[in-house]
Amino acid sequence: MKGARPELYGILAEFADRDLLLEAARKTHAAGYRSVDAYTPLPVEGLSEAIGFRHTRLPWVVFTGAVLGALTGFGMQLYASAVYYPQNVGGRPLNSWPAFIPITFELTVLGASLFAVFGLLALNGLPTPYHPLFNVDRFEFASREALFLCIKSKDRKFDRRETRSFLESLAPREVFEVGW
Repeated sequence: MKGARPELYGILAEFADRDLLLEAARKTHAAGYRSVDAYTPLPVEGLSEAIGFRHTRLPWVVFTGAVLGALTGFGMQLYASAVYYPQNVGGRPLNSWPAFIPITFELTVLGASLFAVFGLLALNGLPTPYHPLFNVDRFEFASREALFLCIKSKDRKFDRRETRSFLESLAPREVFEVGW
């Protein structure tokens, strides 16, 4: 549909220094906004806590991969030696688990590492060759000198006018509406 206004991704505010950004992030979280992101060229101490960043689910994803890898390694060896091709060698039991440990360990590490890589990509929404923030001309400075705070439109408290006026009250350099 030509001429239609693009769907709004969120509202982005640029701040002059780290202290202003950190204070704005704290006030944003205190105001009840939860779908917030901050973009800075260098780490800002306390910023992730100020925007209410939660811990990731990645450790559980990696643990799941490790358990599945271990069960796969042990299960394949048990099936091969005790069910599919049973051989009584030296009077040892068919399910001699000490012999299974090296392969089980290797598949545990392999499962954990594969789940870590692909889980990290999935949880971060990658690959993302295009992001709506790239539509804002000033955002190219986020990797060099600029500090940004974005409230996304998917936040349940988001209202275009109220959110924009709230961000403007935090003394930013400039406020941008970010469309898809």
